[in-house]
Amino acid sequence: MTGHKPLRILHCFRSPVGGIFRHVRDLAEEHAKAGHEVGILCDSSTGGAYEEALFDAIMPHLSLGLMRMPIRRSLGLSDLSAAYKTFNKVKDLKLDVLHGHGAKGGAFVRLAGSRLRVSQSRVARLYSPHGGSLHYNSHTARGQAYFCIERLLERWTDSLVFVSEYERQTYTEKIGKPRAPCRLIHNGLRADEFEPVEPVPDAVDFLYIGMMRDLKGPDVFIEAIRRAEQLAGRPLRGVMVGDGDDKPRYQARIDALGMGARLTMHDAMPAREAFALARTVVIPSRAESMPYIVLEAVAAGKPVISTRVGGIPEILGENCAAFVPPGDAEAMAQAMAQAVSEPEWLTAAMPELNRFRHQFSAQTMAERMTKTYQECLVSKVNLKANRTASSLS
Repeated sequence: MTGHKPLRILHCFRSPVGGIFRHVRDLAEEHAKAGHEVGILCDSSTGGAYEEALFDAIMPHLSLGLMRMPIRRSLGLSDLSAAYKTFNKVKDLKLDVLHGHGAKGGAFVRLAGSRLRVSQSRVARLYSPHGGSLHYNSHTARGQAYFCIERLLERWTDSLVFVSEYERQTYTEKIGKPRAPCRLIHNGLRADEFEPVEPVPDAVDFLYIGMMRDLKGPDVFIEAIRRAEQLAGRPLRGVMVGDGDDKPRYQARIDALGMGARLTMHDAMPAREAFALARTVVIPSRAESMPYIVLEAVAAGKPVISTRVGGIPEILGENCAAFVPPGDAEAMAQAMAQAVSEPEWLTAAMPELNRFRHQFSAQTMAERMTKTYQECLVSKVNLKANRTASSLS
């Protein structure tokens, strides 16, 4: 933005896979194009060849570099060491902004940023949950522990940034009304992602694309496509794209059902390549925040059947006819069978593209994020000036 100096921004998150990684890559690219200096700090033990290729693609935009270290998924004593290492990696970067994504990234930047503030740094400390600890049940001891930690860390937070209204409401319900300033900034897509993706000649009926873990519902997808075959009265074909530790378990279930010839699994690949493999995208997630894969599918002109979870209604519309309850393989199967027999029904349920394009733009997302960073920095300068004036009066 005019009238402001370029910012030095570091994004910190745990796992370089999925939506958080996509979100950070888009912000890094857009902010670098706008003249800001950007870096990334994340886990070194997660990801494979596909993620390494994504790092290679984003590296030209990371003038502050890429820093990786082991960050465990579960909460443990190793997090204290990781937080200390985070501080040592960032202390000499003269940062303006530390932006943490997900529970671990958010904790590390607020702890490291607060320690930097002791050294008279004016670094802004921002946190985007992206679901993270908000997925835990508030009636469990683990959930309560995570929520207490989130509440404690608020005191060292200059701004919370939510990617969906659902996420903001969930935070308020489970943790409490935010005591730190908060913003709602939806995820966005690049202009080239609004080009339609045509199915290949031998495209299958349904695509699952995402992490291979139960939270994302690949098990529901497998059971639903098998039941949809019975409802449709003919064999159906599907493809599952993604990586994860539970992948062998899902393959074993496919084999046990005798569906290996009709339902195949592939390693992670770019979403638009996967979209070409099928006519319809299925999102069977049990929990989400603001999933990029739904945005990407709609922008690519792919019809979507989805569970009604998280911020997905903010994408498809509150009254979308293609919603099914989470974890309900029978309801998912009925929607899949209807999509096969009445494809025009599903096409008509998708959002109007011009409105969608305006609302979910990566450039708009990055500009709003930059404005939030600058407001945090101005707020800190004004606060320091007021304290100085008070001490002199």
